[in-house]
Amino acid sequence: MFLRATLLLVLSSLFPTVPAFAASPEIIRPKVVVVAMFEAGEDTGDRPGEFQFWVEREKLTRVLPFPQGYRDVRTNADGSVLGVVTGVGTARSAATIMALGLDPRFDLSKSYFLVAGIAGIDPHDGSLGSAVWAEWVVDGDLSHEIDSREMPKDWKTGYIPLRKKKPYEQPVDRSEGEAYRLKPSLVEWAYQLTKDTPLADTEPMRKRRALYQGFPHAQRPPLVMKGDTISSMTYWHGALLNQWANDWVKYYSEGAGNYVTTAMEDTGTLQSLTWLARAKRVDVDRVLVLRTASNFDMQWPGGDAAESLSGEKLGPGYSAYLPSLEAAHAVGSRVVHELVKNWSRYESTLPTAK
Repeated sequence: MFLRATLLLVLSSLFPTVPAFAASPEIIRPKVVVVAMFEAGEDTGDRPGEFQFWVEREKLTRVLPFPQGYRDVRTNADGSVLGVVTGVGTARSAATIMALGLDPRFDLSKSYFLVAGIAGIDPHDGSLGSAVWAEWVVDGDLSHEIDSREMPKDWKTGYIPLRKKKPYEQPVDRSEGEAYRLKPSLVEWAYQLTKDTPLADTEPMRKRRALYQGFPHAQRPPLVMKGDTISSMTYWHGALLNQWANDWVKYYSEGAGNYVTTAMEDTGTLQSLTWLARAKRVDVDRVLVLRTASNFDMQWPGGDAAESLSGEKLGPGYSAYLPSLEAAHAVGSRVVHELVKNWSRYESTLPTAK
């Protein structure tokens, strides 16, 4: 009670609109927190971003002011599902999730967190519209860098791990949040639960993936799979940076991970959840990251990286924008519904694959 009262006083001094809600005796204890990163416009009724399908289909009709974060949060009628939008990039995601975790209106100590958003995908591994469960979440920003035109001739990249003198120098150091490993048994459970989920395929997606001759995984119809993700504030694109991402994830996972999707926020979210877990505010073992492929992360064979990037702009330009949004909800909602339906089991015991 003392901690809650202290937090309330701090929030009251910083955000005058919060006290009317925080002073309520009601404490909301979500079973699942759905984390989206952006919304294109309004939460409902217009062109969707990552949040809108969750709001409309999971009936997140209750709006709670959240001035200390990126956007107001929403819950369903009984508070079992809470939705939050972090804003784009690791800085905003870290700030928003920390603000949520410290908000005295919520008890998140037993909540499961589902990060569900769109991403670029490596055509060596997957196809447009696919849904990918991550076990390793690697940061693509924490580093030293010299321009590749000035690097030693025997280096593969001018990107150097933080506090190292050359690329991929051993031993690996993840002490500054360079990489996070989610609980493998929980990730496997989510994958097994959802692996047969039907995913949309469209003619524009088929045309786009047909360009990727020699990439058999890119030419498959969309599917649910497992694969690891990298987060960076820079929206990068192209075959050379695709190779860097593969090497970077392999390095920081010490060979255990395989880069499949590129995004911008997840290490920020994981950093805040890790510190909130230290404060006993959340359980970081209850976190899942689902990324769905809106576009390929590199050009097709014989293509030009700049031309490929210019065609992959947010919204209609993305090869699989709407199908990837649909996939995030179709796959992610199966996890949400299972957790809520069988909360008497999952409140105290983490699910595992059969």
